[in-house]
Amino acid sequence: MPSKRSPRLLRSVSRMRDWSREQRARGKKIGFVPTMGYLHDGHLSLMRAARSRCDLVIASIFVNPTQFGPGEDLTTYPRDLKRDRALCEEVGVDMVFVPGARAVYPVPSLTRVAVPSLQTGLCGASRAGHFDGVCLVVTKLLNMTFPHELYLGQKDAQQAIVLGRMVLDLSYDVKVRVVPTVREADGLAMSSRNEYLTAAERAYAPKLYESLRIGRRMIGDGEERVSRIRSAMRRRLAGRMGKIDYLDIVDADSLEPVKIVRDDVLMALAVYVGRARLIDNIRVRPPRARRSGRLA
Repeated sequence: MPSKRSPRLLRSVSRMRDWSREQRARGKKIGFVPTMGYLHDGHLSLMRAARSRCDLVIASIFVNPTQFGPGEDLTTYPRDLKRDRALCEEVGVDMVFVPGARAVYPVPSLTRVAVPSLQTGLCGASRAGHFDGVCLVVTKLLNMTFPHELYLGQKDAQQAIVLGRMVLDLSYDVKVRVVPTVREADGLAMSSRNEYLTAAERAYAPKLYESLRIGRRMIGDGEERVSRIRSAMRRRLAGRMGKIDYLDIVDADSLEPVKIVRDDVLMALAVYVGRARLIDNIRVRPPRARRSGRLA
């Protein structure tokens, strides 16, 4: 059951480590949800999942400068710690970890953490260095919080795949759990950047998920040619309101582009809607893969 008391808030890295070490020594299982704050139901679904499986839940709030590129929205990214802490209380988070930039990066980092073969396409193609920053900060946060389980969202599918492989390759004793995307009633994936949308842009934004559903339906009906699927998806996104950054269909595990859909694929897109860059994706299994009994 969710805790009824306000979650403790820590800013100190050393105190965060001491608290986690103490809880682990007491035999407590710790779940960790890294966020950049301005929480919504998507974030809260991760915290609820962690709450259901773990004795204690840590949520971090840190707007990580190393994953923002030149001209991106680092300085304007929405922030509201009081609101975020209240939401953490609602879902039973035990510890809110809010380190400052100097605590996370006391000196300029000379170390690079990357999973190159998984991060060069999709978002990585247009956001150079983004996943290096994500991998570096999550490596640091794991070394500050010492969790047993790391909770990530399917909305950020490439990020979840990259971090899952990073955790495996670096031999972290952490279980990665990926929680399904949470959507608004009209299908728009929940995102802190939805806050940027005007009324007209918000009316357009559900087309992202509609486009993905068109692709899923075509695959379900037996269409295997990616060129035809992508063309139909692009038509749904047509209009002056949105500018497509990418719309790709890739292998669901390797993230390599495919021309023919034979196994599980990830259909993923990023679209600029006004000043907001919105992403979404769904994983699809073709009928032939279902009949052959391949595992997801």
